[in-house]
Amino acid sequence: MTTDYLNERKALVEAGLKLIEQGLVSRTWGNISIKVNDTEMLITPSGKFYEDLTPADMVLVNFVTNQFNPNGVQPSSEFKMHSGIYKDRKELKAIIHTHQMNASTCAAARREVPPILDDLAQIIGPSVRVAKYATPSTKKIVRETVKAMHGRNAALMANHGAVCAGRDLDEAFVVCQVLEKACKAFIEAEFLGGAKHINKFEAWAMHQLYIKKYSKLANKNS
Repeated sequence: MTTDYLNERKALVEAGLKLIEQGLVSRTWGNISIKVNDTEMLITPSGKFYEDLTPADMVLVNFVTNQFNPNGVQPSSEFKMHSGIYKDRKELKAIIHTHQMNASTCAAARREVPPILDDLAQIIGPSVRVAKYATPSTKKIVRETVKAMHGRNAALMANHGAVCAGRDLDEAFVVCQVLEKACKAFIEAEFLGGAKHINKFEAWAMHQLYIKKYSKLANKNS
């Protein structure tokens, strides 16, 4: 087994199990990546059950060129989407693509989720946009998802699922959890006369404050 970035490979194995435990994906759906340096990421492989993954299964991909060493294990079919986000958002270090239930429901309805909860505004951003529908693994899905992620730590993918990101893997998981909570609240509030959102300027300010605060904590703990 290759020992390159062994700790990061182990972290991806654990993250895959966590996705299953939290009901964010099923079977082989979804994918996770970690940026390991300025040009490379490790990403989960294509077509393997999370319960069966080993550190050696993680694929090292150059996210600038989308090149990888073919060793019998193919990267997730959505690896170019991860590459596109990393190239566009230099501060992000982890990406999780999920098919979580409530987020997928909002994605199927193609409904942008407004800042209805404080933690959504703080951790994700002033809203959760919906990337226009595109066939999976195409240039269009990369382009539309990257666009929907601008100024946000998550986006819905029309008729597909969600993508969540963070400055480390822990933050990316928190984004997944906050997104699911917010989508559930949004769906249910619509049955109570409609969700009422926080002022967008206040939501934006809350997100900027969170970004600065989390960055200081990350630097302190690194």
